[in-house]
Amino acid sequence: MPCYSIHPSNHPSTARASTTEDDYMYPSSTTPSMEDLPEAEVPHTDPVPPRFHTGRLPNSKAGDGKPRLLLMGQRRSGKSSISSVVFHKLPPSETLYLETTTRIKKESMHSFMDFQVWDFPGHLDYFDPAFDVDNIFEEIGALIWVIDAQDEYLEAISRLNMTILNLQQSYPNINVEVFVHKVDGLSEDYKGDTFRDIIQRVQDELSDQGYENAPVSFYQTSIYDHSIFEAFSKVIQKLIPQLPTLEALLNSLCSTCHIEKAYLFDIMSKIYIATDTSPTDIGSYEICSDYIDVVIDVSEIYGWDRPTENGDAESQETGNNDAESLITMERKGNNYLYLREINKYLALICLMGDDSPADKKAVIDYNVGVFQAALKQVFPRAEREIAVPDQP
Repeated sequence: MPCYSIHPSNHPSTARASTTEDDYMYPSSTTPSMEDLPEAEVPHTDPVPPRFHTGRLPNSKAGDGKPRLLLMGQRRSGKSSISSVVFHKLPPSETLYLETTTRIKKESMHSFMDFQVWDFPGHLDYFDPAFDVDNIFEEIGALIWVIDAQDEYLEAISRLNMTILNLQQSYPNINVEVFVHKVDGLSEDYKGDTFRDIIQRVQDELSDQGYENAPVSFYQTSIYDHSIFEAFSKVIQKLIPQLPTLEALLNSLCSTCHIEKAYLFDIMSKIYIATDTSPTDIGSYEICSDYIDVVIDVSEIYGWDRPTENGDAESQETGNNDAESLITMERKGNNYLYLREINKYLALICLMGDDSPADKKAVIDYNVGVFQAALKQVFPRAEREIAVPDQP
């Protein structure tokens, strides 16, 4: 049986003192702690404070600093189900009872980065003169086009390409994320064939229109497994200008403490906003994602006072400063998971190898504390009061 413990970690001075008592707690005698790394505590900053980007160039005209995720696609493709499962923790089985979206649904998400999710009805023509195109697309962060893999998708592909071509004049560098959705109902062979066929058709049609190398990414998704969270993680990471700094910090932490894999999760959505640059496998992500559900739900009792969906909760902290957990799991030997809540929005989860981290816990705690201090400079969002969300 897995065993875990959750306890407050309010004694950084104890960890600092204990790191000098036994050389064995360091990964090696020549490996410095993260504090000794020249760029660990002071992340790289540009002369102009970054706002957000889409992986290429900003598409911002409104200037409100809240990038939008636009969920588009044909009717009954699964857009509302995706939004409800990812951002509202709705069980996938209950999405069968969601009503069809008849108007543009706007929601503001308050986390490490404020952003908006707009759910568009599938029957609307957004480029009709009756619509204000600039108002819809002026602050776009990513256009997520959902295609139902279990339905006829030729019309969906045609509308997707029409949308991309219409946006090229005003937003030539827009990132388009295509979710080939509901793949859970397809066999492995048919799923792969469908995915490749959709990619080929989209690229061929755009190429025929003279648009080569379009910035379009494709993902296979389902709300019944972790693939939808994995896809959203990749989409969100393109909106974070500080991503290289976060990856460098996580690489330093992994190297210093001999951590196999480290994820920085958004607690509310279980989207990971950054990971170290070692290869990512879906298995380790699934373990960390499930672990968040267990530990965070327990720590809610005495942890951070989190905002409600309508944003009415106070932003003051109550209870312990953070939650810490160490769990032993049987999976081809003893593997260890280490979780620390960095602030009320983010949690660090580390996957460790067979060697027991108990003997190294003091140095791990200390270096995670250094990482936490550096992250406050990267994301000062956690220190601000939670804004009242915009009314749709």
